[in-house]
Amino acid sequence: MDGASINHDQWVGELTSSIKKLGIPDLPKFPNCYPAFNLVDIYRAHLAEHLAAITNADPNIIYNALQWTQTLDKGDLILPVPALRLKGKKPDEIAKSIVEQFPESPLVKKPEVDKTFVKFFFKPEPLAQLLVPFILQKRNEYGFNPLNGLRDISDPSKGRKRMIVEFSSPNIAKPFHAGHLRSTIIGGFLAHLYTGAGWDVVTMNYLGDWGKQYGLLAVGFQKFGDEDALLQNPIGHLYDVYVKINAIKVEEEDKVKRLREEVKELQAKNESIVEKENQVQDILDNGVDEQARKYFKRMVDGDQEAVNTWKRFRDLSIDKYKQTYARLNIHFDDYSGESQIKEESMQDAAKTLAEKRVSEDSEGAVVVDLTKHSKKLGKALVKKKDGTSLYLTRDIGAIAERDEKYHFDRMIYVVASQQDLHLAQLFKIVEIMGRKDLADRCQHINFGMVLGMSTRKGTAKFLDDILRDVGDKMHDVMKTNQAKYEQVEDPGKTADTLGISAVMVQDMTGKRINNYDFDMDRMCSFEGDTGPYLQYAHARLCSITRKADLDPTELTSANLGLLTEPQAIDLLRSLAQWPDVFQNTLKTLEPVTVLTYLFKMSHALSSSYDHLQVVGSEPELKKARFALYTCARQVLNNGMRLLGLSPVERM
Repeated sequence: MDGASINHDQWVGELTSSIKKLGIPDLPKFPNCYPAFNLVDIYRAHLAEHLAAITNADPNIIYNALQWTQTLDKGDLILPVPALRLKGKKPDEIAKSIVEQFPESPLVKKPEVDKTFVKFFFKPEPLAQLLVPFILQKRNEYGFNPLNGLRDISDPSKGRKRMIVEFSSPNIAKPFHAGHLRSTIIGGFLAHLYTGAGWDVVTMNYLGDWGKQYGLLAVGFQKFGDEDALLQNPIGHLYDVYVKINAIKVEEEDKVKRLREEVKELQAKNESIVEKENQVQDILDNGVDEQARKYFKRMVDGDQEAVNTWKRFRDLSIDKYKQTYARLNIHFDDYSGESQIKEESMQDAAKTLAEKRVSEDSEGAVVVDLTKHSKKLGKALVKKKDGTSLYLTRDIGAIAERDEKYHFDRMIYVVASQQDLHLAQLFKIVEIMGRKDLADRCQHINFGMVLGMSTRKGTAKFLDDILRDVGDKMHDVMKTNQAKYEQVEDPGKTADTLGISAVMVQDMTGKRINNYDFDMDRMCSFEGDTGPYLQYAHARLCSITRKADLDPTELTSANLGLLTEPQAIDLLRSLAQWPDVFQNTLKTLEPVTVLTYLFKMSHALSSSYDHLQVVGSEPELKKARFALYTCARQVLNNGMRLLGLSPVERM
């Protein structure tokens, strides 16, 4: 997904040579027509020319109206005739006339009518001759189109567009909950997607790493901290420390409440309250909450010892997170966080809000009344009565800082749907501050909840716990087939990879906004559309590669005209769709768009093996079928990597 390694013009030249052999003189030129990255664009252009001659419709309108199909029985491309915007004749009549007048074509069969739609089916042999060499040459880059990310396709020297994807964003010393898991999986996918589309992608983790709770954590570490435990498992140990010190804080708060009740009772009896009030004051002056407040004030004031302790906790936690993220094929370019936003950025935001009369005072607090723009946005609180800045002020400052640092063309926030209002308020405030250009470049990608995220060992608190427990479950499933289990070189590592695939695929199976149940038994099954099933499909293709024992260089001379079986033809047609699936995913931004395609292709593969045997077939047929399966393995591999999965070769 690093963009095309072979010059675009060179690809066009090779393709032009190939289609001339099929009787097509040259590649027609259309906007958004990139045959060097998507072979189906050749077919679109070819059809658009013929259909323009029949209907007198604008060829560009025809080209853009030709759609790829979800199921092969509907054709390889389908034309919704009403999209041509032709007057004078009914769409079903136009559809019939297209079929009647469509000339003999070297690329497509005679079209078929389906009410107001015209279905086009590709001729198998030319498709094989064009597609198989194309995939074998493109390999890891097949399907991806790096031209999407150029600022100006006609002038690549203007560079690529820049995208910031902010995702995952856990709180240090707190559980990595289900929302963080979903954000991590979806954000990683979006980063891969835009990288494949040629954007300059900056991945950002906006950590919850600032506030009085870190003063509380430091106080807790002085009481309960263990240096060895910190180094061994910083995230887990800091969480344990936080739980212990927070329990003392809650206990003290309860005690103050109880003492104040006792003071009231003593006052009613006209008895002395001095002792009880002294106890209350002692807790207020010396309790852990006050200690935490003072410690955090030291951090804010830049006290070196306090800042160094906090920084050490942060750095150790990030190092641990990096190890875990690597298992999910995720890398962050920028570990940002609440602590990284400058005080002056927030002050500038507050000042601009006041000067433009966007904000107003309300009983000592500062609010922005957004109801005049949209009732559902309500009133947004930007500063508390005590002068404390809230997340909103910090987020406004963060947008300005990121624009200054990265000059981004687009920024995506991958955050749960519970934050819909917060982000809508944020974008609207930035707009009415006079930065509509900036607000328009920001987008919220939301998602639903994971329900019941628990494992055999209880409710999972951290990402490592989730991955460990699912890996253990996967290991148990693998052991049920002892013969295959013994052939796996490193069963523990494979189980870990399969477990990660199980978690990720379950998360991606529905639309992002849907809630889903965290079901370990279901996700770890090899039956149905699961991560392990997808991995099995890839491993089986790798097994065919090993058993075929053919030199990959031999495939260029394969007689692809031998691929005549319906299963081979359908597999070819499915492989041709992959670039369109990728392009469509840039519109939907849904992992399930890719996943649905991969499962359909895996099902087609599964039903083909009995009919398209490689080992044992006569040499030329063996070579042709092996070339087809090599292409299938490449497409499956490309799709899995786009989702963030690590394809396994044996299992």
